[in-house]
Amino acid sequence: MNQETNYKGEIMLEKAKSIGDFWAFKEEPLSKDKQLLLFDNVQFIYELALAQLELKSLGVKFELTNGLREFRLLEEPQDVELLKKKLAYFKLIKDKYTDYFYIVRKNRTRSVNQYLTHWIYPYKGKFHPQMIRALLNIIGLNKGDTVLDPFLGSGTTAVEAQLLGINCVGIDISPLCVLQSKVKTESIEVLPEILKWKDKISEKVEVNLFNPDNRALDKAIEDLPNEKVRNFYLMAKLVAVSDNARRKKDFTNAFRKNLDLMILSVKDYVDVVNKLQLKVGNVDIKVGDSRTLPLKDNSVDGIITSPPYSIALDYVSNDAHALKTLGYDLQELREEFIGVRGKGQRRIDLYNEDMRKSLQEMHRVLKPQKCAVIVIGNATYQGKEIKTVEFIIDYAEKIGFRLVKNIDKIIFGLYNVMQKENILIFEKEGEK
Repeated sequence: MNQETNYKGEIMLEKAKSIGDFWAFKEEPLSKDKQLLLFDNVQFIYELALAQLELKSLGVKFELTNGLREFRLLEEPQDVELLKKKLAYFKLIKDKYTDYFYIVRKNRTRSVNQYLTHWIYPYKGKFHPQMIRALLNIIGLNKGDTVLDPFLGSGTTAVEAQLLGINCVGIDISPLCVLQSKVKTESIEVLPEILKWKDKISEKVEVNLFNPDNRALDKAIEDLPNEKVRNFYLMAKLVAVSDNARRKKDFTNAFRKNLDLMILSVKDYVDVVNKLQLKVGNVDIKVGDSRTLPLKDNSVDGIITSPPYSIALDYVSNDAHALKTLGYDLQELREEFIGVRGKGQRRIDLYNEDMRKSLQEMHRVLKPQKCAVIVIGNATYQGKEIKTVEFIIDYAEKIGFRLVKNIDKIIFGLYNVMQKENILIFEKEGEK
């Protein structure tokens, strides 16, 4: 390895270590005058709307003050300690920092929303974790309840549910999504074993005459006895594969750097669990089809999900390098994924048919009078806007959902496929 490259990698790692414990949000002088203070990064109208819904769902009576940045309590909350543990959009309640304030500060990246293990593997269309934590509160989920995400993607719902002590069933048709979601949530269980194997795995990564194509690395990972440890090191390899394919980074250097950062992030997660004395939720993550969910009728307490924007974004092509590395046939996967089959109007028709089946399944497995949150936007395909939001609302209401809230979520950014999303909150009608 080039000595200068290695030196730069060490500098980046040192910066990440220094970032980790204090970068994301600065501390405020504690004061009883500041009864409820929003996080500094809350800047959009939809976030303010969610912050207020979050307070209302937790029984807090309040009014806005100070240019919409601070809130005044109109009544003393019954359980300040519970609010401290659950709130997502508030850094302070009375003279106490919220748990979330300490959680988000464990960040090894320069992106506000990529704390703990959220950053592992670059995935397009990720949820904002803060939004998911708030939505879990808004739909009334508590410790021991079960939330379903039938389009799990990068696993954000699973991580945030786990942190709140809520059980999560995560389903995705993509084996890559399932792998990264498992690594983000399960690695905290096997940190000592991950550390035990680090040196042995690291020494196998160098490509040379006797180790072409990293066969020695592949063999070392395959031979790991614990599946969760094996998944962790396979994910480290895939992150390096992504860095090499997308950014032309040296594979060996990328593997070692990302492995170190992944380990630091898992340590951060363990530290947070211990410091805040969290009883984490159980996670059950598996490859599956949203159109035929492997769940019983009326078995989950809530749903939070975002269906794929695959009419506009080809998830198979986007992650082709990683899926090929895992040994999957891309054409076979394409036939299973929602929204990437067919062309022109046929693609739209197939997508709508698949979404009808998925909505029917969500309705079937959700308990009556419980809520399903669907984050979706209207995509543009072949120069035309596809009215996905209207389609979802219309069909959901036909099969027994009632639309409770429709919140506009404006998206800013040069590379976003969508310009706006909608946060749709439905309630399943019927008696408990």
